[in-house]
Amino acid sequence: MAGRLRDNEARHAVAEIERLLDEAERLDDEGHSLATEIVQALLQLYGDGLARVITVIDECGAAEVRERLTADELVSHLLLLHDLHPVSLETRIVQALDDVRPYLKSHGGDVELLGVEGSVARLRLEGSCSGCPSSAVTLRLAVEEAIYKAAPEIERVEAEGVVEPKRVARPLAIVPGNPAAVAARTETVGPWLPVDGIEDLEPGSTMVQAVAAERLLFVHLADGTRFAHHAECPSCGDALEEVTLSDSRIACPACGLRYDVRRAGRCVDNPDLQLEPLPLLTTETGLVTVALEAPAG
Repeated sequence: MAGRLRDNEARHAVAEIERLLDEAERLDDEGHSLATEIVQALLQLYGDGLARVITVIDECGAAEVRERLTADELVSHLLLLHDLHPVSLETRIVQALDDVRPYLKSHGGDVELLGVEGSVARLRLEGSCSGCPSSAVTLRLAVEEAIYKAAPEIERVEAEGVVEPKRVARPLAIVPGNPAAVAARTETVGPWLPVDGIEDLEPGSTMVQAVAAERLLFVHLADGTRFAHHAECPSCGDALEEVTLSDSRIACPACGLRYDVRRAGRCVDNPDLQLEPLPLLTTETGLVTVALEAPAG
């Protein structure tokens, strides 16, 4: 019997199915009709089987089993595909926002779900996130990715308080839509990468670490809060290799300008300048990860 697929293997499998379906679209009429009938028959068969499983779980009152099934990424997508997911769309979005809220609050920001209209989720960024030059990056890397993963039927996210940065160094392509698109997006957009050595970073100190060939500045404040930014001064362009840390502020060793990491890297001395912050989250297993945008092209 074949072994169980890990989450990343399941995403690849879903993407491969989508590719094969695209190829089937290019068959002649007879071949396309036959492929369509096979897919529809399989979907109905497995959909009915899943529906029976959910019915048995409900009849047995196995709430914990149901909760664990919906928490599984692959099972959750299958339930969504067959319109069997027991958790409402809005509830899933709210839960997704709760997952990224610790990161937003660490920067003095927050997010609120205003409502869902069809396949569009409407949000409002609050606090430091509202009107912040890095709000668009925050929305793309943290908020949108969490929503698309929990609610793949959402095709677009609109947010009040988002300001596009003046300098976009690393453009990001968002692929909205269905579970297959989400699977492909997970492999190419906003990857969450582990940060080596950050567990040894003492409170009240900083370090520069290479992650996926990017030089990133990590700051560990005295209260235990961690922050991540691109290690480059937006004023002089110098590398922030040896910075001084005072409370939540760091100073560029070359030009001396100060930046407040607790306020998303905004410059204390020049409000027009800001570091490029990155989402930094800790997994359930304690692994510290950082999200990087996909490179252009």
